Order: sequence, then C-alpha cells, then structure tokens
Amino acid sequence: MKLSKKAFVTVTMILVVAILALTGCGSSQPTQAQPAEEAKLSGEIRIDGSSTVFPITEAMAEEFNATYPDIKIPIGISGTGGGFTKFTNKETDINDASRPIKEKEIAAAQQNGIEYVAFEVAYDGLSVVINKENTWVDSLTVEELKKIWAPDSTVKTWKDVKAEWPAEAIKFYAPGTDSGTFDYFTEEINGKSGAIRPDFTPSEDDNVLVQGVAGDKNALAFFGYAYYEENTDKLKIVKIDNGKGAVEPTFDTIKSGEYAPLSRPLFLYVTKTAMERPEVKEFVKFYLTKAKEIVPQVGYVALPDEVYSKGLSSIK
Repeated sequence: MKLSKKAFVTVTMILVVAILALTGCGSSQPTQAQPAEEAKLSGEIRIDGSSTVFPITEAMAEEFNATYPDIKIPIGISGTGGGFTKFTNKETDINDASRPIKEKEIAAAQQNGIEYVAFEVAYDGLSVVINKENTWVDSLTVEELKKIWAPDSTVKTWKDVKAEWPAEAIKFYAPGTDSGTFDYFTEEINGKSGAIRPDFTPSEDDNVLVQGVAGDKNALAFFGYAYYEENTDKLKIVKIDNGKGAVEPTFDTIKSGEYAPLSRPLFLYVTKTAMERPEVKEFVKFYLTKAKEIVPQVGYVALPDEVYSKGLSSIK
C-alpha cells in the first residue's frame, strides 16, 4: 500500500518521537537530586548527657547528617546524671554516659515503663591538669589526690601537699555533681561517689574548666582526656602514681589499663522505644560502625572490634 505524502510525514514524526522516548528511557541516570532510599529518613533524635561523651556524639551526628540531612540531632550536655534524669522521664531518646546507670536511675526507668539498651563506645582516661606555668608539679600519687580532694581536706596551698612546693593557694575546678566524671573520680579517689571538698568551682561544661585552669597559675582540675588533647597548648597534664610508678594518660596507657585507676569505658544508652524508629536505629548502627574511625579523631581510645560487633549484632 502506497502512503500519501501527508500520511508518510505523520508516520515518520510518530516514529521519531517514539525512538527519542525510548532512547531517553534507556539513558537516564539517577541525579544527585534523587537521593538513595535510605537518605529519605527524617525526624529528630533527642540526645543529652555526659560532656565527656559529647565530642564523640557530636562528631557522629555531623558525619551522619552528611548522609541523612533531614534528621535533626540536638545534643545537650546536662552531665551523665542530669541526662539520665531526662532519659528516665522520657524527654530524650539517647543518653551519653561516662559511667554505668545507677540503681536509682534504673528504678526511675522501670517506674516510667522505660526499657533501654546500653552500648560501650570508647575508653577514656580521666585526666588531672594544671596550668602551663606550674613548674613544680609533675606527678601526684593516688594518696595525694585523696589528700587534696577529700571532703575533710585541709589542703589550701601547694605546700600543704608537699613541703617543698610553694605556699600558694590552689584554685580548685571540677565537673558539676550531675557529671559522670565527677561520680567516677570521687568514687575511685575518695571511696564514695559524690564525696569531695566543698570549695571548688563546678561546671558541667568541661570547656569552662579548661578556661579556668588556663587562666590561673595555681589552678587544678580533672576532666575527660579529650578536653586535654584539644588544649595541650594551654594545659599541663599530671602523671598519676597508683603505687606502680607515675603514668601519663595516653592512648596506649589508657587502652592497656596501665593508667589506673582513672581509665574507664564510655556508654550510649538508648530507649527500646526509640530504637524502633528507623532514624534512631540507623544512627546507632552508624555510631558503632564508625566508632573505630571517629573515636580516636576526637581524643578517645576505640574499643576492640568485637565490642562494636557485639553491639551491632544486638541491634540486628
């Protein structure tokens, strides 16, 4: 059958359009504006707790948001104890903790119907620091730390610690009473959580403690190792002697446990209800998967691979 000129042109146009359409379908590539399925996650993950664990969680959140920009992750620093108060009152999804949960906090969680999962995320070496201009202190024994920080301490000057040190008044700085670092230090050094001399300047924000010590030649403080690592130009670390020789906190001495008795694990507590939400579950998986890489970057010691693997297995 012979087509008319008009019919031929019409058929040709239809064929060209069809070919272009098919070519277009075959060559289309996903663009950057088409995110992966998992990147469509959104929501908010509420986190509070330890100022010691904060740098790790903050770094994790920044990395996580590079893949999941629609998930908001506000992070507070109320201290471990203050964070557990919010956690057990259903105000947060995750609590950063520089100590294990206490019996009274477990009871509060049970009373409010909160079940949770705990993950170890890093090691920390709680560090004793002084001002850079302090030339007389190089190390302290555990007994001397107790003499300085005990609730009934009579130490007012450096000379009260050692006769050969100057008779200059010590300015005391320490984490606030809601801090897990405060609990850990007082328990390990003074034998009871919360037992400490009353005349110290407290803060839940370790950066405030850093500034206090950096600005006073006679200042003394203790806080997480990462905050010392970030401020080595402003602070001097004190070696601790537990009877086996003075040891400086470093990645190696913290990891090996040689830096004793102030080496400790750090934790992440997550409510089981929150873990049922895909954005929270994905964040915790990301946290444990990336810990080996990110934890050392912010000044802490990563745990053995099997610890993180165990945590990931419990999620799955």
